[in-house]
Amino acid sequence: MISDELAHLIREGYNALGELELTESPTGYRLYHWADRNSLSLAQVYRSAEDARQIAKYDATGAYRALKGTPNLPRGWILELGNIKDLKRALDYFYPGAIATWLAYREGKARPVCLRETLNRQTGMYRVTRKLTDSQAQSLVKEFCRSDGRCLRTILWGIEPERPPDFLPSSKSDPAVDQTGQTRAALPFLCMEACNLLVAAARTALKKSTR
Repeated sequence: MISDELAHLIREGYNALGELELTESPTGYRLYHWADRNSLSLAQVYRSAEDARQIAKYDATGAYRALKGTPNLPRGWILELGNIKDLKRALDYFYPGAIATWLAYREGKARPVCLRETLNRQTGMYRVTRKLTDSQAQSLVKEFCRSDGRCLRTILWGIEPERPPDFLPSSKSDPAVDQTGQTRAALPFLCMEACNLLVAAARTALKKSTR
């Protein structure tokens, strides 16, 4: 089970995922924002995995977080969870499917899907994104997906089939790198395929280029 694998990873020393840090506690597991690690005594305590859903929904200004990988989680909270299943459920609210995706990739059961394949599947108003050139795609991904303010996922897909994302900084495509810029033992937070928001941004970029 994924929960059992997660417990094993924690025992191996992994203690972070995205903006989150996780530790074992006397009563189970503790989950919190990394920037609060030295002020946890001031944090509001929650005790249900379901509380993670609401915490992850909005940023500190109250704006909806459309992209879960954006490094804008609110601070000032701590989740005290009684067992590994609750921890796994809470992590899925913050970063849906992150643990399962990493395990599947590690076991060779998931493969990255190149951007060209994703765009070639688009229909309707997004069909135009098939016209995105490699140069336009590289510029768009560099800006839209950068870790410092946009998305903390590690990109494993390239623009064309069988091509690695070598147009990005090497750190952005290395699962061993903590995308927050720290040196934590972070669980890989993988991006296996361009998201719908990037596809929408591609459409917008093309419309602007034809004006």
